[in-house]
Amino acid sequence: MTEVLLTLHVLAALLAIGPVAVAGSLFPPYAREGNTGVMAVLHRICRGYALVGVAVPLFGFATGAMLGVLTQAWLLASIALTAAAAALLAFAVLPGQGRVLAGDVPGERAAGRLAMLTGIFNLLWTVVAVLMIVRPGA
Repeated sequence: MTEVLLTLHVLAALLAIGPVAVAGSLFPPYAREGNTGVMAVLHRICRGYALVGVAVPLFGFATGAMLGVLTQAWLLASIALTAAAAALLAFAVLPGQGRVLAGDVPGERAAGRLAMLTGIFNLLWTVVAVLMIVRPGA
């Protein structure tokens, strides 16, 4: 059962977080251009896959419980970084994209901020991936 949960956890991470990382990174260049059609699609991808991404920590907690590693430092660090990435996406990236699409903020002005926020989101997930693979102390 552990192998099944771990497989589902990894697949959920790849199939849910990957599209958010790519679509989020592509949004700022199109915001600079003012291409609202492409921005709308990218924002929809980010929102949709963010919802699917909830499966990543759910399968992760289940896997960690099965392996008996929920109290290990590397996993606690991963949980904290995942929570930070989720908060950044939910409270900064997605609303920022929405404001650009609504015309509340000039796309060119917001593009740099969105690029930075998405870069931080991607960096947080990279660190989580490294922690999951290396597992300090393993």
